[in-house]
Amino acid sequence: MRRIPVRSSYVCSSLLVVLLAAPSVAHAQAKQAGAPMKMAALSPELASAKAGLEKYNDPLVAVRDGYFSTVACIDFPHGAQHGPVTYKPGAMGVHLLNTSNIGPQLDPAKPQVLIYEPVAGKLKLVAAEWFMPEQVAGGKAPAIFGQTLYGPMDGHEPIMPKELRHYDLHVWLWKDNPLGVFESTNSAVKCDPKAPYTHAEGMHH
Repeated sequence: MRRIPVRSSYVCSSLLVVLLAAPSVAHAQAKQAGAPMKMAALSPELASAKAGLEKYNDPLVAVRDGYFSTVACIDFPHGAQHGPVTYKPGAMGVHLLNTSNIGPQLDPAKPQVLIYEPVAGKLKLVAAEWFMPEQVAGGKAPAIFGQTLYGPMDGHEPIMPKELRHYDLHVWLWKDNPLGVFESTNSAVKCDPKAPYTHAEGMHH
């Protein structure tokens, strides 16, 4: 049998270590660089809702369908207590509201709000929000996707009047949320603190 030189054996061993380590290194580098990581699996109902709303990845399509921007990028860097709802540290983003979708019934295909994150000068769809005014709800908290909407709570100034008490549920369909898919805030969403349209809590939502 031909004997492998010690040097060749060392090189082979070193190459094997590099190959085995490569996926871990690549994963760490991608995470550090902010590359998108795979989202947690969605339930069939959520996956179906997401598929039906994919067209709104283009915010101009959302505007044509009646969603209008509330302009402010909402951020809760330190979290907050908003009525009965605790907001964990994180951001929401820019809300686009469609008032024609507001009514006594919630439809997975017609969220009242679409939420975008400002990324490199563009709006990137990250979540949808189902919303119902307290008066419309008729004294009972509405539910969708097996989840009861949070609330009732006052309107979120400056994007809506304080008097508009309501229930809402954020669903992070397009961006993984380390806090949970139904949490109100997302610690992975960023609002530029220097942008004039950013509204950080600590002032007021």
